[in-house]
Amino acid sequence: MDASKNNSEEVLIDKFNRVVDYVRISVTDRCDFRCVYCMDEEMHFVPRAQLLTLEEISRIAQAFTELGVKKIRITGGEPLIRRNVLKLFEDIGQLSGLDELVLTTNGSQLTKLAQPLKDAGVKRINISLDSLDAEKFKRITRVGDLNNVLAGIDTALATGFEKIKLNAVILKNRNHDEVIELVSYAGERGMDISFIEEMPLGVIANHDRAEAYYSSDEIKSDLEQAFELIPTTETTNGPSKYYKVKNTGTRVGFISPHSHNFCDDCNRVRLTCEGRLLLCLGQEHSVDLRKTLRAYPEDNEKLKQAIRDSMAIKPKGHEFDLTGKPLIFRHMNVTGG
Repeated sequence: MDASKNNSEEVLIDKFNRVVDYVRISVTDRCDFRCVYCMDEEMHFVPRAQLLTLEEISRIAQAFTELGVKKIRITGGEPLIRRNVLKLFEDIGQLSGLDELVLTTNGSQLTKLAQPLKDAGVKRINISLDSLDAEKFKRITRVGDLNNVLAGIDTALATGFEKIKLNAVILKNRNHDEVIELVSYAGERGMDISFIEEMPLGVIANHDRAEAYYSSDEIKSDLEQAFELIPTTETTNGPSKYYKVKNTGTRVGFISPHSHNFCDDCNRVRLTCEGRLLLCLGQEHSVDLRKTLRAYPEDNEKLKQAIRDSMAIKPKGHEFDLTGKPLIFRHMNVTGG
């Protein structure tokens, strides 16, 4: 892929005057876990023939950087289980104009891939960790091995990435009693942690989202029983609102799609693994970039124009509702974590 220097100063701006400079790219909807808040136990995955090829994803990533995008996050499903995915990291890591190539993972593959990922140009990793109790972890993930994930975290820490952050989805009566322990675990290892309110994407059998909902305010109140949290304006260019733990410097973030909507300054779009450019996490506004790619395999300007045009349909924000049927029927693994 041509990673020649891009001298363009173009930026993407939506109709609400928000600059879009951050793209989350899902490379697969498949995962080696089956987390209860992310997917149904029996999932139907996108047929492999409908997935974007790694070369097509690289081409889209290049188009976005030429349109002013500075940060690309690779997500899934579990991105590290896709065959030959390291080549994609290597290609994107060489793009001129890109400030940050980052990754979200469940940690299951990091004992093998941490060093190759760093060598490819990955600067920061977010690792999902919802429990430090092996039995609870297995119930939440349905199939996950906590010891394997903890070993992956240790390997990543030893590899020397610029930053490693934990993400924890907190569910009432499942893991809400672990938030203090999770902050302590992160702090002892020099990591930050973000707590995420569950997002109502897709119908999941035997899981009542309204009953499991545990708000950021409740989590913060629990943490204040053990820590002094100091507000900070620091940001990682994402939706987390951060606090610092006094005397440790650990940052605790809250991603609060229900209790504290973060849409007003949204700077993100998402590319699904089959090539839909989602303009909002919680709305169905999208553009089919796969169609453009395959109709014009040699014309990057057509691709870039499709991305520019998509800014006109980026909505003001999401409309999540925990009490009724989900407005969005795609699961989180399809959306991209």
